[in-house]
Amino acid sequence: MNRKSVAVMDIRSSKITIVVGERGVNNTFVFKAIKSAEYGGYRNGAFYSEKQLSEVVSSTLQEVEKVCGERIRRLYIGVPGEFLYVNLAEPVTGFPKRRRISSREIDALYDSGRENVEGMTFLRASCAIFTTGDKRVVVDPVGVMSTSLKGLVSYFYCSNYFIGTMAKIFAGTEIRLEYLPATLAMSCYLIPSETRDEYAFLLDVGDFSTTVMLMQGNAILKQSTAPVGRAQILAGLMENFSLPYDAATALLPKTNLYTRSNSGKMEFSSKNSSYEIDLDRLVETVKDGLDAVCECVGEFMENMQGRELDYKPLYVTGEGIYDIRGALEHMSKRVDRVCEYISPNLPYYDKPSMSSFVSLVDMACTDNTQGGFFNHLFGG
Repeated sequence: MNRKSVAVMDIRSSKITIVVGERGVNNTFVFKAIKSAEYGGYRNGAFYSEKQLSEVVSSTLQEVEKVCGERIRRLYIGVPGEFLYVNLAEPVTGFPKRRRISSREIDALYDSGRENVEGMTFLRASCAIFTTGDKRVVVDPVGVMSTSLKGLVSYFYCSNYFIGTMAKIFAGTEIRLEYLPATLAMSCYLIPSETRDEYAFLLDVGDFSTTVMLMQGNAILKQSTAPVGRAQILAGLMENFSLPYDAATALLPKTNLYTRSNSGKMEFSSKNSSYEIDLDRLVETVKDGLDAVCECVGEFMENMQGRELDYKPLYVTGEGIYDIRGALEHMSKRVDRVCEYISPNLPYYDKPSMSSFVSLVDMACTDNTQGGFFNHLFGG
């Protein structure tokens, strides 16, 4: 197996995906194996069933290794927003005399602003902008002459509970685990750098969890996670129309929020059962579920200061609402901001539901390349 390959596990709120891939040409990827499986998910910083999670991860990993024909020796695990803490700081480091800045000075700057957070393990630091001693604002200060260096830095921490859970699952294996902040991976991969140079909002809507974040440069300035998503919409459909879960899941993509009032009823069939659906009530039910997501966004925006954010669009990704016709238009009206879907610019993988694992593969490939010769995936 090529040493450029990486193995990534993407943990969403209702599904586990394990991918083995590597960079291709023209910013593409070559995926050698992709396997997904549903599980019970998480809520309030804990998995519903660690036992079930372990079983799903083990079986999915075995399937991936069978396809590849090799044992995985190193696995990058994406940490979802539910288990992430982001601390924003502005560390400053000074030098005895004017010097040319290198990666050593940047590392020292990061270290000076890093704090110990109870119950958390530090993952990495990422900077939005740097400021030199003569007040120059730069994105990459390497090679610049200065007497000091200041940064607007995001420090990412993962809950010890999450790391401990993963350690139990992989105990007894020879797999080395690396942790990646999934929200940072998606922000950096999906949103173009020229857009991130100022500010950018990203909303990741999942099944049971939604995260909204504000980004600048290569850093997340603020993020917030709430237990809302597609599941709340499905629950409304099940309750209001007396539908089983499978029927509600099949009905949701058929919803059209552009339906006008007094539009009548719709005959709907699922697994040999027929239902009569009032279209007005269907639209209102779905809108009610979407409003829970909008409230999450609204609360986040209320804490944002600065008129430069007023007209920034909200980029939306994730598997939660991308297949609901009219969902973005409804959200745009509710949050008073233009909403746009964003997804990987890749053939066959250009869906918001695939944003997370593709973004993690991108970050893992970067880490693997920077890690050197011995940071390979499969043992020889």
